Amino acid sequence: MKKKKPFSLFSSIQTRINIVIAVSLLLALAMNLFLFNEINSAVQRIDSIFTSNVSVNTLSDTLENIQTSVYEYLNTKSSQALEDYYGYEQEYRALLDELNNRIVNSEILILEKNIRSMSESYLDQTSITVQAKRGRNIERYKESYEEQTQLYEYINSYIYRLNNLLFGQNSANYQTLLTSMQVLEQGSLAVMVVVFLIAILFIAILVHGMIHPLTVLSSTAHEVAGGNLDVPQLPVVYEDEVGVVTRGFNQMLSSIREYIDRLRASMETEARLRERELSMEAHLKEAQLKYLQAQINPHFLFNSLNAGAQLAVMEDADQTSLFLEQMADYFRYSVRKMSSDTTLGEEIQSADNYIYILNVRFAGDITWKKEVDEGVDDIRVPSMILQPLVENAVQHGIHDCLADGCITLSVHLLNKKADRFPARTVPNEEHALEITVRDNGAGMTPERIRDVLNDNIHPDEEENRSAGVAMSNVIHRLELYYNRKNLLRIESDGPGLGTRVIITLPVHQNFR
Repeated sequence: MKKKKPFSLFSSIQTRINIVIAVSLLLALAMNLFLFNEINSAVQRIDSIFTSNVSVNTLSDTLENIQTSVYEYLNTKSSQALEDYYGYEQEYRALLDELNNRIVNSEILILEKNIRSMSESYLDQTSITVQAKRGRNIERYKESYEEQTQLYEYINSYIYRLNNLLFGQNSANYQTLLTSMQVLEQGSLAVMVVVFLIAILFIAILVHGMIHPLTVLSSTAHEVAGGNLDVPQLPVVYEDEVGVVTRGFNQMLSSIREYIDRLRASMETEARLRERELSMEAHLKEAQLKYLQAQINPHFLFNSLNAGAQLAVMEDADQTSLFLEQMADYFRYSVRKMSSDTTLGEEIQSADNYIYILNVRFAGDITWKKEVDEGVDDIRVPSMILQPLVENAVQHGIHDCLADGCITLSVHLLNKKADRFPARTVPNEEHALEITVRDNGAGMTPERIRDVLNDNIHPDEEENRSAGVAMSNVIHRLELYYNRKNLLRIESDGPGLGTRVIITLPVHQNFR
């Protein structure tokens, strides 16, 4: 048998070159992504350094706009100045929400808290000033405006101080960031050098992998050309073009050596082949004789039973004659139908014959009942599916209580629209045939049911009571015939409460 070639990522020189290029490009891409990410992060940090100063300046500008709009309203009482005041007030309150409002141990955050607190007082005072102006309370709005202006100056001084502190802090951060950028620049240069060295290493490995096998092959071929056929087999390092040539060279040497060996052993091989052919012919003849003998024995049994039935008639032994005829029909059906399908009527008749034979053996102790719908006798089914179920009901169900035992055969034709219909079993047909073999005997546990359906019954256990066709045989033949699974199920209410074996078979709409 030809040895299967091992799979290799390096199946060709072109593949290896492509891999080296791809790896180099991936390394370069990774390096560029790394640099881009670091530069982008640095830019974001630079942007964020002086954001706090911009926010403080915006806060200062908005505060000034509020003060200016209140002043204009007091002097002109214009609606535009009042509208500007309310707009700047809302903007200023939104900016205040971004300031610290907690008690912390930080000079900057303490300043933010003080600015926020004074600004809330300032906004309340501006509101009093505007309301007094609108109410034409001159003394009141003048007094309120002076308090407002005083708060405005305090807030401005605090904002100026906060801005200076933030600028100093941000300047220090900026210097730290510049140092980090210098380190990043040096690191990027180092990464580029490493990527360059790795690419050179990959190329060196690739070239060596291509040149070394060619050198070894050239040297060995030179020795073979000089007449030395005892050179060792060359190793196939990679399944590439050089590997194909090397493998061909090895096969050529092996073919030459094998050809010489075949010339020496040709007569012995021919003799062994002739001896094997004679042995196969002898085995074939023996198998044919056994097959013919297997055909003769059943016919001899049927003829003997029929002869016994005729002899019983001549002696006026009608019951014996009927028994022998039933035995002959039963065995003839079993042998004739085992490898083909049959009608449901013939299957039921075979089960009747089996029960009759058992009742003769056991003095009529087995009660046999049938509930069969009309018009189902001509439905085609696999042969020998009912008798094994009846036999299992006798052997494993009512064997220990034959006098009180009862076996019931139910055959019902179900309609998809009118009846309960096992759609999970026969989803595409209009009708389904439900065959149930029920006994009132020993019953089964769920574990036992699972073992039977999964064919986990020990052979010794099965042989203790039954010599018929095993349940697994029926299940397998049903699956093969209908090309479906789960056509047979077993139900029992527990030990001592009987067993029900139910077969649900698909029936085409035009079965009649």
